[in-house]
Amino acid sequence: MNLPNQKKLGLLSIILLGINSMVGASIFILPGKAMALVNTWSPFLYLLATLFIILIALCFAKCASLFNKNGAAYLYAREAFGDFVGFEVGMMKWAISIIAWATLAVGFTTALSSLVPALAGEPFRSLLIMAQILFFTVLNLRGIHSFKFLNDVMTITKLIPLLAVVAIGLFFLKSEHFVLLPFREIEPTHFKEAFLMVFYAFTGFEGLAVAAQEMKNPQKNIPIALIIVISFCSLLYFIIQIVAIGVLGSQLAESVFPISDLAYALGGQWSKNIVDIGTLISIGGVNLVASFMTPRTAVALAEDQLIPSYIAAKNRYESPYIATLMTAGFVSLIALSGNFYQLAILNVAARFTQYIPTCLALLVLRRREEWKPLLNGPLYTILPIAALALNFWLLLQISWVQLGAGFGVLLMGVPLYRFFKEKEPSLSFPKLIR
Repeated sequence: MNLPNQKKLGLLSIILLGINSMVGASIFILPGKAMALVNTWSPFLYLLATLFIILIALCFAKCASLFNKNGAAYLYAREAFGDFVGFEVGMMKWAISIIAWATLAVGFTTALSSLVPALAGEPFRSLLIMAQILFFTVLNLRGIHSFKFLNDVMTITKLIPLLAVVAIGLFFLKSEHFVLLPFREIEPTHFKEAFLMVFYAFTGFEGLAVAAQEMKNPQKNIPIALIIVISFCSLLYFIIQIVAIGVLGSQLAESVFPISDLAYALGGQWSKNIVDIGTLISIGGVNLVASFMTPRTAVALAEDQLIPSYIAAKNRYESPYIATLMTAGFVSLIALSGNFYQLAILNVAARFTQYIPTCLALLVLRRREEWKPLLNGPLYTILPIAALALNFWLLLQISWVQLGAGFGVLLMGVPLYRFFKEKEPSLSFPKLIR
């Protein structure tokens, strides 16, 4: 039984899903850090980061236009390089998404505890973490309709305070706050640090096609959504930085929570409170996306029998209940263990296990007869090569610890792959919910 087309995510919902996955807590603190490092040159970082990220996003968009299956980077890697590379990319994506969801669950709890200090201690902290995971798990088990509604609402709700602050702030800009320091006075290390920080604020788009089978006309809508999401977020980030500088001036560099401080400067305590609530909704929104996307990577692996196929089993709501429950279990263990901070060092390196294989896949697929009509022309050679050059430069900027952790996880995938290949993947499993 396949999901009826009318129940799938349409273009608008796909766009909102992409925005929800990208606009997280970082935008509420990033303007202050960027200002502290490169002063009034900081808005230009967003333009530079957009030019860089669009290279990678276009590779994902073109690959997404070729397939209507779940998996995103995993799918592209498997089609181009075979089962083993696909398995490595898919397992890394599933693992890092589990860690990211655990981090988000704890992050939401920490943010809420700062507003309600009574929730900071045990057992309230652990109960709140588990309540979030349970809520999102049950929501996803009820099918895509419930997820779609909440995702649309949370995305719009998180954007309202940001857009309101920007719209009001445009009327209170002070020209004297935009005096540019001589560029030579900016420390090169500060510029690089600020650029990397801004660049990673654009991540999240790469998972949009993970649930392609639950989207209407994914080969057309996902590429369109990717371009719209990147364009919208880059414009939003740029204008937020401009308004923050124009209103707060040099005080922005000292601000820990610049959007809250900006709201306070414009409207007092009540507007600050609204932005603080918006921050919670923003973290909760990314939590929601993680709860939906993370199990779908496991589903893609299971459907291709690279892990036991029962993991892709669906309940009567067409929700992958085994993958969802397994993922929630792993997330709960990591979130409650407190070890996710150590595991989070994998996050940066893991991005490249999605970016690099996708760019390489585009180069490989364009040489195959079935794809030549769709990937004809020099653009599909120049684009992935330029994106790969950017990826390798970015790889050189991360620490040896992060790089080693990433390679360590990939090496662990080798015996796992052999284990699953030696076993019969199509194991039977009781249909607990059907």
